[in-house]
Amino acid sequence: MIRPRYRRAMALSSALILGLAWQAPAQESKGFRPLFNGKDLTGWVKPDVPGLFTVEDGQIVGRTGTEKLKKNEFLVTDRPYKDFVLKAKVKFRNGNSGIQFRSKRAANGAVSGPQADVADGYWGLLYEERDRGILERYPKEKAEALVKKGDWNEFVITAKGTHVTIDFNGTRIIDREDPHFAPEGIIALQLHVWPQPMEVRFKDIEIEEL
Repeated sequence: MIRPRYRRAMALSSALILGLAWQAPAQESKGFRPLFNGKDLTGWVKPDVPGLFTVEDGQIVGRTGTEKLKKNEFLVTDRPYKDFVLKAKVKFRNGNSGIQFRSKRAANGAVSGPQADVADGYWGLLYEERDRGILERYPKEKAEALVKKGDWNEFVITAKGTHVTIDFNGTRIIDREDPHFAPEGIIALQLHVWPQPMEVRFKDIEIEEL
């Protein structure tokens, strides 16, 4: 026979377990959420030059034609972000691209701020567009060895206060404390001025705000 005091203890334990289980969904909702819905460019601001960014097969495709761009162009989030972890997968064909973060968009569409570079010869580079230029570079040969040529490469960019880290295909390539970084800014995908037609693809773009 179970005594009354044991019944009370069991009831309290069951209530505690149920309470924790009930709280779990709320904790999960604070995690990552998609920045790209896989269907269209809702939540993004297109550049003034039409047709540069499209959605194909659940991917954002940045592509230029035979006419050379007059300046670097960007697909930009419609709101700024402060502290976050950003994940994105990139498949690079040719040209020059990058992922801007904590950046600013001017009225003419130009974007300034830090960028994780996406380009042959520039992988592993933290660059500051329209400002200080190259800020930090992972050893070139080591960076090139991490690249999956013609396949998807994953970036994880973490910005917290003045501290920024970038992981590329599971390896930490940038770890920088820099008081010059803006406290918040837009996220943007770049199409660089390039003499030939270029193409870059992005998917699985998601963010966790800290």
